[in-house]
Amino acid sequence: METKAISFGRSLAVPFVQELANKGLTSVPPRYVHHDQDPPIISLDFCSPQVPVIDMQILLSEDFTDSELQKLDQACREWGFFQLINHEMSSRLVGKVKLETEEFFKLPMEEKSKESLEAYSTGLINVAARILRLIGKNLRMDDNEMTLLSEGRQSMSFNYYPPCPQPEQVIGLPPHSDASSITILHEINDVQGLQIKKDGMWIPVKPLPNAFIINIGDALKILSNGTYRSIEHRVTVNSLKERLSIATFCSPKMDGEISPAPSLVTLETPAIFRRISVVDYIKGLFSRKLDGKSYLYSLRIQNEQGKSN
Repeated sequence: METKAISFGRSLAVPFVQELANKGLTSVPPRYVHHDQDPPIISLDFCSPQVPVIDMQILLSEDFTDSELQKLDQACREWGFFQLINHEMSSRLVGKVKLETEEFFKLPMEEKSKESLEAYSTGLINVAARILRLIGKNLRMDDNEMTLLSEGRQSMSFNYYPPCPQPEQVIGLPPHSDASSITILHEINDVQGLQIKKDGMWIPVKPLPNAFIINIGDALKILSNGTYRSIEHRVTVNSLKERLSIATFCSPKMDGEISPAPSLVTLETPAIFRRISVVDYIKGLFSRKLDGKSYLYSLRIQNEQGKSN
């Protein structure tokens, strides 16, 4: 995957939220209160549907590949999210990254650093490449059409959501879909907070032990010509404990153009997204407020009457 850094500008400066949390505030600063959002679901309803679970070992086996491929295809079409188990990442490495991430957020700002990331990053590149190859197989795409994504860029976000005295007034991360091809989420301390929007309802995700949560991003939705879903998700906060996670974004190659794969465009299934260079795609993303799926909608070909997810 590409590793060269490209600047698209800077985010607005905001107070470091961990430092605010350490002040022992009893109410939420006004800038963090979201009056325009659906109220967060604080506790998990065990009757709620849960995202599909995909087993990498079965996907790569010879005996049960077809049935697990079908499960993967259904998960991408109907949910846009799945939990990946038996992903062949070393449990020792994953455990070490968990420990180092927890220690990382305990350090003063000037001392923060990370180890073990090179091996972890390489492992996730391999996981992503396998998933994207299998997705291309499910979509019956030409082999070279997935190269834009499978040989693209990798970036990571280390996320800290502190305990909040008024969790019902706050959204840790507002509703959005990812601009990536796929995103691989690693829940560090098993504190729930991720919620996905399916059929108009917010559904809390209960992470499985040692699983990665993977979701389809907008870039893959475009490449699949809308066959696979990139659905909205958000993060809620906890009143008692911080939530830690690592999100790894697998994104298209910067020197390419993104559009529906030619092999998926027919008279019966015309292109529903316009062609755009990856550079302009990323610039357009950073020029907008994080607001649901508004950016993806702006890339649709006008007057298209298909599904809007």
